[in-house]
Amino acid sequence: MTDQLPSWRPGPTRDTLLGFLAEAPGIPPEDRVAYFDNDGTLWCERPTYVQYEFYVDALRRRVRDDPALAGEAEFRAVLAGDTAAVGEIGLERIALALAGLFQGLEPRAFTREVREFLGSGAHPTLGHPLSKVRYQPMLELLEVLRGLDFTVGVVTGGGTEFVRAVSQELYGVPPERVVGTMIAYDLGQDSHGRPVLRRTGRVLGDVNEGAAKVTNIQTQLGRPPVLAAGNSAGDHELLEWAAASDGPHLSLLVDHDDAEREFAYASQAQTLAAPEPVTATADRLGWTTVSMKDDWSVVFG
Repeated sequence: MTDQLPSWRPGPTRDTLLGFLAEAPGIPPEDRVAYFDNDGTLWCERPTYVQYEFYVDALRRRVRDDPALAGEAEFRAVLAGDTAAVGEIGLERIALALAGLFQGLEPRAFTREVREFLGSGAHPTLGHPLSKVRYQPMLELLEVLRGLDFTVGVVTGGGTEFVRAVSQELYGVPPERVVGTMIAYDLGQDSHGRPVLRRTGRVLGDVNEGAAKVTNIQTQLGRPPVLAAGNSAGDHELLEWAAASDGPHLSLLVDHDDAEREFAYASQAQTLAAPEPVTATADRLGWTTVSMKDDWSVVFG
């Protein structure tokens, strides 16, 4: 087991993780379930989310064909990189406007666009290909969990279909085990009278943060976790759900405290206000905080 986690430095965090993994075979197989947040937990989320960069790239391409789009307030703020205007408009409204760029697209076509972008894009400051900004220690943990017959899922505040397009390739997680913010579809017919699904610009339910992560897991997957990992207050309820499990359980909080190899910042939820820093919440509730700086010998593989 120790050899399978080479990027985790010796210390209390690794000891806690290894202790849980050693107890895992005693958990009934049907209860061996682990859920991981995506942005900031499995891959880099700074200076902007990868999904946001995907939409910005799509917007630039659309504006070349239809310059009038650049005049819309949401798109004008995005294209100018005006963080003040984006903050004033609100990230949720910006996200909905960007998602609308793909309205009318069939699911497979959207998946192709996501995969093409991820295969060609590069991180704006780190220089890595976007497909390589995954955290190596977390990839090692995913592999160990699969070796212990865990069911592993990704529970993200990002778009469900965006993450599903790449979850198998990036994390070995099949698309049906991804729970995220959902876009509604319309069912129609193609020119031959066959059924066809097309994306809309509408969101189904709430943004997948906070309590919505727990309720969406139950409605879509139906199995609670004994291990959960996140990095912000948007993962609070998910981590507490795992901590409430009978028997062995583990709640992991990734702390971004490594300015040299990644970024140093206090993680925050996008749609929820937190009364205290999430690291203080972790200390108070007994979660295991993972220090990127101290606990990981390697950040990116």
